[in-house]
Amino acid sequence: MKIAFIGIGGVGGYFGGKLAHRYSSSGEHEVMFIARGNHLQKIKDSGLTVATKDEGTFIARPDMAMDTPADIGPVDVIFFSVKGYDLENAAASMMPVIHDRTISITLLNGVDNVDRLATVIDRGTILNGCVYISSHVVEPGTIRQVGGPCSLFFGPESGPVDPYRDLEIVLKNAHINAVLSERIAVDAWSKYIFVGPLGGLSSMVEKPLGAIMETEEHRTMLERLMREVESTARARGIPLPDTIVQQSLDMASKFPYETKTSIQLDFEKGTRTELETFVGYLVRAGRQVGIATPLHESVYATLKKKEGA
Repeated sequence: MKIAFIGIGGVGGYFGGKLAHRYSSSGEHEVMFIARGNHLQKIKDSGLTVATKDEGTFIARPDMAMDTPADIGPVDVIFFSVKGYDLENAAASMMPVIHDRTISITLLNGVDNVDRLATVIDRGTILNGCVYISSHVVEPGTIRQVGGPCSLFFGPESGPVDPYRDLEIVLKNAHINAVLSERIAVDAWSKYIFVGPLGGLSSMVEKPLGAIMETEEHRTMLERLMREVESTARARGIPLPDTIVQQSLDMASKFPYETKTSIQLDFEKGTRTELETFVGYLVRAGRQVGIATPLHESVYATLKKKEGA
């Protein structure tokens, strides 16, 4: 297989790094990185350093690394791991290398990424996906994974999963905790009910997860935000587990006290945020199915003002 990763940040750097470390120059599979700027140059010069919490540090050297996707030629699998606001542009840039048998997989936050990819990509197969990992770019050419189970779920939103077993094997043989899921929409919403409310609330109150969980007012608001996501998902026909909100709250309570969400960090740095992915989408989705989301609307309005400040 010829496998490309576009977006070599915390997610793409970790999972793409593991694939490149296992397969590049092996003759089994080719791994390509699409990156840019100093990060790309460092990867070209000395590889991608991936420092993990439990597996040590390794250097991944992809078969190719560049910022012009068209130059890598036709690919069999593309993993999209860019920021939500870059998805359509990333998809358009990859169109020259996508053929009728190409598998495109989104690893972004959010639950509408397949629909968004489908507005740009008109051939091949689009699969949904989600990951559970805490990792980030430390400096150009270096990724650090600091937490999370490092799991990767992927699969078709409809139809059989068996056509993608070979890809699952490729991932597992690279020591990636990969799961080919028969209920990927449930997996994606189960993550969204966790990261969306936490991301929005932490950005609004400007506190880490531990402070939110120990403050009754904030914890109660977090639970109510999760309930709004749950109601919207069920109205859209997503069969979430009955205990999904409590499971999500329990998960949040297990993170280190000082943990901050990615969107919160973006607000702190004054960089572009994924507000539409984390909060705005839920407001719009609720309206579409007739579910009231007053807390999400309040958080969204507050953060829109903050974003424009």
